[in-house]
Amino acid sequence: MSDLPILYSFRRCPYAMRARLAILASGQTVELREIVLRDKAPEFLEVSPSATVPCLVLPDGTVIDESLDIMIWALETADPENWLAPSAGARHDMLALIAETDGPFKRHLDRYKYDTRYADAHKETERAKAAEFLHRLDRQLTDTGWLYGPRPSLADFAILPFVRQFANADREWFDIQPWPNLLTWLSRFEASAEFRLIMPKYSCWTAGSLPVFFGS
Repeated sequence: MSDLPILYSFRRCPYAMRARLAILASGQTVELREIVLRDKAPEFLEVSPSATVPCLVLPDGTVIDESLDIMIWALETADPENWLAPSAGARHDMLALIAETDGPFKRHLDRYKYDTRYADAHKETERAKAAEFLHRLDRQLTDTGWLYGPRPSLADFAILPFVRQFANADREWFDIQPWPNLLTWLSRFEASAEFRLIMPKYSCWTAGSLPVFFGS
């Protein structure tokens, strides 16, 4: 067993992105194993109950298989930027908003972006339903530019990767919508050091690959 936690990840997956953001913010180091979703390594399938990324394996063998749980594990270990303690609102407020993102918003996002996979999905209808949630975020960002006060929190970095995924489904349409605070929030994220540090391209991991370290 590795002396470091092992993070099975996929660069473009928004769930994996949020996990890497929290690990980076916590100042920890993990061994990163990049997974190709169409050809998943058998070692990954052996440890991941859901066969999805991200999946974190701790040195004692404990497996954390949900992205938000990985974020909270990382930040409860070390949270130098106080992501878990926003200056406005409380942790339960953030978790409720993240649950909306992971539930209804993500459902509409998937049925908008991948509408051909769903026989009953209507692309414009799904986009409009998802946009209702984004307008709410835009209003919440009005005063400070962050979701819970004048500095970023768990909620911002748990939700931003999914807003980016929605935006990239049709960036030309997204960029002309009347949500100026949301546009600024996303643009700041995409231009940030955090985003740059979590998005390098890695080779697909296979057994015997040289270890890749991610984090502090």
